[in-house]
Amino acid sequence: MKSFNFLVIAIFFVITSCTIDKTDYEAEIDSEVPEYYEFKEAVSLTSGIYKISIEALNGTFYKGYNELHLKVINTQTNQSLNTSEVTFLPVMTNADGSTNSGPHQYNLEYNASNGYYNGYSVFTSESVTTASWKLYVSFTVDNQKYEINKEVSVEKQSNKNLNMTVFTGKDNEQYFIALVSPQKPTVAENKLVAGIYKYNKPTTPAGTFPDPSQFSYSEVTGYTLKLDPRMPEPSMGNHSSPNNQDLTQQSDGLYHGVVNYTMTGNWTLNLIMMNQNGLILKGTVVPTDFTPGVEGVKSELYIDTLF
Repeated sequence: MKSFNFLVIAIFFVITSCTIDKTDYEAEIDSEVPEYYEFKEAVSLTSGIYKISIEALNGTFYKGYNELHLKVINTQTNQSLNTSEVTFLPVMTNADGSTNSGPHQYNLEYNASNGYYNGYSVFTSESVTTASWKLYVSFTVDNQKYEINKEVSVEKQSNKNLNMTVFTGKDNEQYFIALVSPQKPTVAENKLVAGIYKYNKPTTPAGTFPDPSQFSYSEVTGYTLKLDPRMPEPSMGNHSSPNNQDLTQQSDGLYHGVVNYTMTGNWTLNLIMMNQNGLILKGTVVPTDFTPGVEGVKSELYIDTLF
Protein backbone atom coordinates (compact mmCIF):
# COMPACT_ATOMS: atom_id res chain seq x y z
CA MET A 1 0.00 0.00 0.00
CA LYS A 2 2.83 2.36 0.89
CA SER A 3 4.48 1.59 -2.47
CA PHE A 4 1.25 2.50 -4.25
CA ASN A 5 0.98 5.81 -2.37
CA PHE A 6 4.58 6.68 -3.22
CA LEU A 7 3.87 5.90 -6.88
CA VAL A 8 0.83 8.20 -6.94
CA ILE A 9 2.80 10.98 -5.29
CA ALA A 10 5.65 10.56 -7.74
CA ILE A 11 3.30 10.70 -10.75
CA PHE A 12 1.59 13.80 -9.34
CA PHE A 13 4.96 15.47 -8.82
CA VAL A 14 6.03 14.76 -12.40
CA ILE A 15 2.76 16.09 -13.83
CA THR A 16 2.91 19.21 -11.66
CA SER A 17 6.55 19.86 -12.49
CA CYS A 18 5.94 19.56 -16.22
CA THR A 19 2.95 21.88 -16.02
CA ILE A 20 4.87 24.55 -14.12
CA ASP A 21 7.75 24.33 -16.57
CA LYS A 22 5.33 24.79 -19.44
CA THR A 23 3.30 27.70 -18.07
CA ASP A 24 3.87 29.45 -14.75
CA TYR A 25 0.24 30.36 -14.09
CA GLU A 26 0.81 31.45 -10.50
CA ALA A 27 3.44 34.01 -11.51
CA GLU A 28 1.11 35.36 -14.20
CA ILE A 29 -1.83 35.72 -11.84
CA ASP A 30 0.35 37.70 -9.41
CA SER A 31 1.25 40.22 -12.15
CA GLU A 32 -0.54 43.57 -12.22
CA VAL A 33 -2.82 44.31 -15.16
CA PRO A 34 -2.15 47.91 -16.30
CA GLU A 35 -4.78 50.11 -17.90
CA TYR A 36 -4.44 53.51 -19.57
CA TYR A 37 -7.20 55.90 -20.60
CA GLU A 38 -5.33 59.17 -21.11
CA PHE A 39 -3.86 60.15 -24.47
CA LYS A 40 -0.49 61.88 -24.30
CA GLU A 41 2.08 62.93 -26.88
CA ALA A 42 4.15 59.90 -27.86
CA VAL A 43 6.31 61.61 -30.51
CA SER A 44 6.61 64.91 -32.37
CA LEU A 45 8.08 65.56 -35.82
CA THR A 46 9.03 68.95 -37.27
CA SER A 47 9.29 70.22 -40.82
CA GLY A 48 9.87 73.96 -41.28
CA ILE A 49 7.27 75.89 -39.34
CA TYR A 50 5.07 72.82 -38.92
CA LYS A 51 5.00 70.37 -36.07
CA ILE A 52 3.34 66.95 -36.13
CA SER A 53 2.22 65.76 -32.71
CA ILE A 54 1.10 62.13 -32.37
CA GLU A 55 -0.73 61.06 -29.22
CA ALA A 56 -1.26 57.52 -27.95
CA LEU A 57 -2.52 56.00 -24.72
CA ASN A 58 -0.06 56.69 -21.90
CA GLY A 59 2.13 58.56 -24.41
CA THR A 60 3.58 55.21 -25.49
CA PHE A 61 3.50 52.99 -28.57
CA TYR A 62 2.88 49.36 -27.62
CA LYS A 63 3.02 46.10 -29.50
CA GLY A 64 -0.51 45.46 -30.71
CA TYR A 65 -3.34 47.89 -31.45
CA ASN A 66 -2.69 51.61 -30.89
CA GLU A 67 -5.32 54.29 -31.42
CA LEU A 68 -3.59 57.45 -32.62
CA HIS A 69 -4.48 61.16 -32.51
CA LEU A 70 -2.40 63.36 -34.81
CA LYS A 71 -2.25 67.15 -34.99
CA VAL A 72 -0.58 69.38 -37.60
CA ILE A 73 0.43 72.60 -35.85
CA ASN A 74 1.72 75.86 -37.33
CA THR A 75 4.39 76.79 -34.77
CA GLN A 76 4.28 80.48 -35.78
CA THR A 77 0.58 80.86 -35.03
CA ASN A 78 0.24 77.86 -32.69
CA GLN A 79 -2.85 76.89 -34.67
CA SER A 80 -3.81 73.35 -35.67
CA LEU A 81 -4.51 72.74 -39.35
CA ASN A 82 -7.58 70.88 -40.49
CA THR A 83 -7.37 71.16 -44.28
CA SER A 84 -4.22 69.12 -44.76
CA GLU A 85 -4.08 65.66 -46.34
CA VAL A 86 -2.21 63.48 -43.87
CA THR A 87 -0.67 60.04 -44.46
CA PHE A 88 0.88 57.73 -41.89
CA LEU A 89 3.17 54.76 -42.53
CA PRO A 90 5.05 52.73 -39.88
CA VAL A 91 7.99 50.67 -41.16
CA MET A 92 10.19 48.25 -39.25
CA THR A 93 13.76 47.66 -40.47
CA ASN A 94 15.58 44.49 -39.46
CA ALA A 95 19.31 44.03 -38.96
CA ASP A 96 19.61 42.40 -42.40
CA GLY A 97 18.04 45.44 -44.06
CA SER A 98 14.68 43.81 -44.76
CA THR A 99 11.59 45.85 -44.01
CA ASN A 100 7.99 45.20 -43.06
CA SER A 101 5.09 46.98 -41.47
CA GLY A 102 1.82 46.16 -39.73
CA PRO A 103 -1.86 47.04 -40.13
CA HIS A 104 -2.35 50.79 -40.03
CA GLN A 105 -4.55 53.58 -41.33
CA TYR A 106 -2.57 55.20 -44.12
CA ASN A 107 -4.90 58.11 -44.94
CA LEU A 108 -5.90 59.73 -41.66
CA GLU A 109 -9.34 61.25 -41.18
CA TYR A 110 -9.90 64.63 -39.53
CA ASN A 111 -12.12 64.58 -36.44
CA ALA A 112 -13.61 68.07 -36.39
CA SER A 113 -15.28 67.72 -32.98
CA ASN A 114 -11.99 66.85 -31.28
CA GLY A 115 -9.58 68.82 -33.48
CA TYR A 116 -7.22 66.02 -34.52
CA TYR A 117 -6.70 63.37 -37.18
CA ASN A 118 -7.82 59.84 -36.24
CA GLY A 119 -5.78 56.77 -37.05
CA TYR A 120 -4.41 53.50 -35.71
CA SER A 121 -1.34 51.33 -35.95
CA VAL A 122 -0.89 47.68 -35.07
CA PHE A 123 2.78 47.30 -34.23
CA THR A 124 3.60 43.63 -34.74
CA SER A 125 6.63 43.58 -32.44
CA GLU A 126 8.39 45.72 -29.88
CA SER A 127 11.61 47.59 -30.67
CA VAL A 128 14.79 45.55 -30.13
CA THR A 129 18.45 46.02 -30.95
CA THR A 130 18.04 44.06 -34.19
CA ALA A 131 14.83 45.74 -35.37
CA SER A 132 13.67 49.36 -35.23
CA TRP A 133 10.47 51.20 -36.13
CA LYS A 134 10.28 54.46 -38.06
CA LEU A 135 7.21 56.56 -38.79
CA TYR A 136 6.84 58.17 -42.22
CA VAL A 137 4.32 61.03 -42.22
CA SER A 138 3.29 63.37 -45.00
CA PHE A 139 0.94 66.35 -45.03
CA THR A 140 -0.06 68.97 -47.56
CA VAL A 141 -0.45 72.69 -46.85
CA ASP A 142 -1.33 75.23 -49.57
CA ASN A 143 -0.66 72.61 -52.25
CA GLN A 144 2.84 71.96 -50.89
CA LYS A 145 3.59 68.45 -49.68
CA TYR A 146 5.83 67.88 -46.65
CA GLU A 147 7.38 64.49 -45.88
CA ILE A 148 9.09 63.71 -42.58
CA ASN A 149 10.12 60.60 -40.68
CA LYS A 150 11.38 59.70 -37.25
CA GLU A 151 12.47 56.57 -35.43
CA VAL A 152 10.24 55.61 -32.51
CA SER A 153 10.31 53.07 -29.71
CA VAL A 154 7.62 50.41 -29.48
CA GLU A 155 7.28 48.90 -26.02
CA LYS A 156 6.27 45.41 -24.96
CA GLN A 157 2.56 45.11 -24.20
CA SER A 158 2.37 43.94 -20.58
CA ASN A 159 -1.45 43.80 -20.57
CA LYS A 160 -2.42 40.38 -21.96
CA ASN A 161 -5.97 41.63 -22.56
CA LEU A 162 -4.47 43.60 -25.47
CA ASN A 163 -2.58 40.68 -27.01
CA MET A 164 -2.46 40.02 -30.74
CA THR A 165 -1.67 37.16 -33.11
CA VAL A 166 -0.40 36.83 -36.69
CA PHE A 167 -1.11 33.80 -38.86
CA THR A 168 -1.56 32.48 -42.38
CA GLY A 169 -5.08 31.40 -43.26
CA LYS A 170 -6.11 28.45 -45.38
CA ASP A 171 -6.44 30.90 -48.27
CA ASN A 172 -2.68 31.56 -47.99
CA GLU A 173 -3.27 35.15 -46.87
CA GLN A 174 -1.55 36.72 -43.87
CA TYR A 175 -3.96 37.85 -41.13
CA PHE A 176 -3.68 39.84 -37.93
CA ILE A 177 -6.03 39.81 -34.96
CA ALA A 178 -5.42 42.51 -32.33
CA LEU A 179 -7.48 42.90 -29.15
CA VAL A 180 -8.68 46.47 -28.58
CA SER A 181 -10.77 46.22 -25.40
CA PRO A 182 -11.51 45.69 -22.57
CA GLN A 183 -8.19 46.67 -21.03
CA LYS A 184 -9.25 45.42 -17.61
CA PRO A 185 -12.19 43.00 -17.69
CA THR A 186 -14.46 42.24 -14.77
CA VAL A 187 -16.12 39.07 -13.53
CA ALA A 188 -19.10 39.58 -15.81
CA GLU A 189 -20.10 39.61 -19.45
CA ASN A 190 -17.55 41.95 -21.07
CA LYS A 191 -17.79 43.66 -24.43
CA LEU A 192 -14.90 42.25 -26.45
CA VAL A 193 -13.50 44.30 -29.35
CA ALA A 194 -10.82 43.27 -31.83
CA GLY A 195 -9.39 44.42 -35.12
CA ILE A 196 -8.98 41.86 -37.92
CA TYR A 197 -6.69 42.78 -40.80
CA LYS A 198 -5.13 41.27 -43.91
CA TYR A 199 -1.87 42.04 -45.65
CA ASN A 200 -2.45 43.15 -49.24
CA LYS A 201 0.15 41.43 -51.38
CA PRO A 202 1.82 43.93 -53.76
CA THR A 203 0.73 43.67 -57.38
CA THR A 204 3.44 45.96 -58.77
CA PRO A 205 7.22 46.27 -58.24
CA ALA A 206 8.36 48.53 -55.42
CA GLY A 207 8.83 52.21 -56.21
CA THR A 208 10.72 54.80 -54.23
CA PHE A 209 11.10 53.77 -50.60
CA PRO A 210 8.93 53.76 -48.61
CA ASP A 211 6.38 52.77 -51.25
CA PRO A 212 3.01 52.45 -49.43
CA SER A 213 1.82 49.86 -51.98
CA GLN A 214 4.39 47.46 -50.53
CA PHE A 215 3.10 47.98 -46.97
CA SER A 216 -0.64 47.87 -47.56
CA TYR A 217 -3.18 46.35 -45.16
CA SER A 218 -6.95 46.35 -45.00
CA GLU A 219 -9.70 45.60 -42.50
CA VAL A 220 -11.35 42.32 -43.44
CA THR A 221 -15.03 42.74 -44.20
CA GLY A 222 -17.93 40.55 -43.16
CA TYR A 223 -15.97 37.85 -41.35
CA THR A 224 -17.05 36.02 -38.17
CA LEU A 225 -14.76 35.23 -35.26
CA LYS A 226 -16.28 32.37 -33.28
CA LEU A 227 -15.38 32.50 -29.60
CA ASP A 228 -14.90 29.79 -26.97
CA PRO A 229 -13.16 31.12 -23.82
CA ARG A 230 -11.56 28.59 -21.48
CA MET A 231 -9.46 28.54 -18.31
CA PRO A 232 -6.58 26.35 -19.51
CA GLU A 233 -4.58 25.84 -16.34
CA PRO A 234 -4.72 22.29 -14.89
CA SER A 235 -6.55 23.28 -11.71
CA MET A 236 -9.39 24.77 -13.76
CA GLY A 237 -9.90 21.80 -16.05
CA ASN A 238 -10.22 23.96 -19.19
CA HIS A 239 -13.81 24.90 -18.30
CA SER A 240 -15.74 27.46 -20.34
CA SER A 241 -18.52 29.94 -19.53
CA PRO A 242 -22.06 30.67 -20.77
CA ASN A 243 -23.51 33.60 -22.72
CA ASN A 244 -20.49 34.37 -24.92
CA GLN A 245 -21.14 36.02 -28.28
CA ASP A 246 -19.09 35.57 -31.45
CA LEU A 247 -17.39 38.67 -32.86
CA THR A 248 -18.89 40.34 -35.93
CA GLN A 249 -17.97 43.55 -37.69
CA GLN A 250 -19.70 46.80 -36.71
CA SER A 251 -19.85 50.25 -38.33
CA ASP A 252 -16.48 51.30 -36.84
CA GLY A 253 -14.76 48.53 -38.81
CA LEU A 254 -13.83 46.64 -35.65
CA TYR A 255 -15.24 43.28 -34.53
CA HIS A 256 -17.48 43.21 -31.47
CA GLY A 257 -18.66 40.34 -29.28
CA VAL A 258 -19.10 39.33 -25.66
CA VAL A 259 -16.80 37.28 -23.44
CA ASN A 260 -18.12 36.09 -20.08
CA TYR A 261 -15.36 35.80 -17.50
CA THR A 262 -16.82 33.90 -14.53
CA MET A 263 -13.74 34.39 -12.34
CA THR A 264 -10.37 36.13 -12.38
CA GLY A 265 -7.29 34.36 -13.70
CA ASN A 266 -5.84 33.04 -16.93
CA TRP A 267 -8.23 32.67 -19.85
CA THR A 268 -7.66 31.55 -23.41
CA LEU A 269 -9.86 32.96 -26.17
CA ASN A 270 -10.15 29.98 -28.50
CA LEU A 271 -11.09 31.28 -31.93
CA ILE A 272 -12.33 30.08 -35.30
CA MET A 273 -12.20 32.66 -38.09
CA MET A 274 -14.69 32.31 -40.95
CA ASN A 275 -14.90 34.44 -44.09
CA GLN A 276 -18.03 35.94 -45.66
CA ASN A 277 -18.92 32.58 -47.21
CA GLY A 278 -18.63 30.64 -43.97
CA LEU A 279 -15.31 29.04 -44.92
CA ILE A 280 -13.05 28.37 -41.93
CA LEU A 281 -9.73 30.10 -42.55
CA LYS A 282 -8.12 29.21 -39.21
CA GLY A 283 -9.09 27.60 -35.93
CA THR A 284 -10.34 24.31 -34.51
CA VAL A 285 -13.09 23.24 -32.14
CA VAL A 286 -11.90 22.77 -28.56
CA PRO A 287 -12.86 19.50 -26.79
CA THR A 288 -15.54 19.91 -24.13
CA ASP A 289 -13.91 17.40 -21.76
CA PHE A 290 -13.27 18.54 -18.20
CA THR A 291 -9.53 17.94 -17.71
CA PRO A 292 -8.45 18.60 -14.09
CA GLY A 293 -4.71 18.14 -13.63
CA VAL A 294 -3.97 18.59 -17.32
CA GLU A 295 -3.36 21.82 -19.21
CA GLY A 296 -6.30 22.47 -21.52
CA VAL A 297 -6.26 21.90 -25.27
CA LYS A 298 -6.33 25.13 -27.26
CA SER A 299 -7.70 25.94 -30.69
CA GLU A 300 -5.37 26.15 -33.66
CA LEU A 301 -6.13 29.90 -33.36
CA TYR A 302 -6.17 31.50 -29.92
CA ILE A 303 -5.19 34.51 -27.82
CA ASP A 304 -4.31 34.28 -24.11
CA THR A 305 -5.66 36.87 -21.67
CA LEU A 306 -5.30 37.53 -17.94
CA PHE A 307 -7.06 39.68 -15.35
